[in-house]
Amino acid sequence: MSETAQLTDLYARVEASAGLLDVACSRDTVLPVLAAYEDVLPQAVIACRVATNARHEGEFDCRFTLPDDIDPYARARAHGLLTETGHAVDTLLSDIRQRCSIDSYGIDFGVVGGFRKIWVYFPGDDYQSLKKLIGLPSMPAALSANLGFFADRGLDDRVDVIGIDYRSRTVNLYFTGIPDELRTPEAVLAIHRDLGIPRPSEQMLRFCAKSFGIYTTLSWDSPHIERIAFGVKTHDPLSLPARLGPKIERFVHDFPYGADDPKMVYAAMTASGEEYYKLQTYLRFRTRSRLDLMPSADSAAAPARR
Repeated sequence: MSETAQLTDLYARVEASAGLLDVACSRDTVLPVLAAYEDVLPQAVIACRVATNARHEGEFDCRFTLPDDIDPYARARAHGLLTETGHAVDTLLSDIRQRCSIDSYGIDFGVVGGFRKIWVYFPGDDYQSLKKLIGLPSMPAALSANLGFFADRGLDDRVDVIGIDYRSRTVNLYFTGIPDELRTPEAVLAIHRDLGIPRPSEQMLRFCAKSFGIYTTLSWDSPHIERIAFGVKTHDPLSLPARLGPKIERFVHDFPYGADDPKMVYAAMTASGEEYYKLQTYLRFRTRSRLDLMPSADSAAAPARR
């Protein structure tokens, strides 16, 4: 594979950023992902994400956006980043593309583990309903099993983003613009209780009060929601009630890109009771992107659901 100046520069930025967390980049892992989508990288939003849980220790994740005229799965297959397995995860993106309006896509990869996820972003004026998504042939049955949980909270027509994780064979559903009442401590406790997920800490309850949205993780192997997370947008992640830990705090201070760009922080709780946080910051942020539409915790009060 020939390496262009664009790929060399971007790889250097990724490598240096990962180095702030003492994570060693694999050039043979990262460059093929970047090269597969090199033609659209100049226009992409490019972000990186670090997490405090044990599963992400020693990994550094990056992601970038793609326009809607590219089939990201077909491109990944053509470049050897994905191989068909016969599992329903192979066809989920195709089902979504056939039945839903799409605004754009995203690619997620680790500098150690390689290609991982494809993100599907729906138009801001055409969020998807759960009833439509349940009708997709390859959607996990867990979504149908939990329809009542979402509908009871006014989320059944609020799906903004879907993430398809090809490595873990899971699906993330993001709900943006959640009602104010879902951010209260009582509502957050009820959500965890109804899902059979352990009670969050008092710190996490304070964090959730600032959130703009919720995401859940489902799989084809269980009827239960495996994880729930609340997202907060801020310019100052260290001011949030979140246990980011000294390594991530040092990363925030030393990260050389996008000092004035917003950051995303997620508080997650798994079915096993693991509570952890994720920080997303940007190697390249684009103004007037859909990220600008998300309410910020820096404002006096987050706007209510549209």
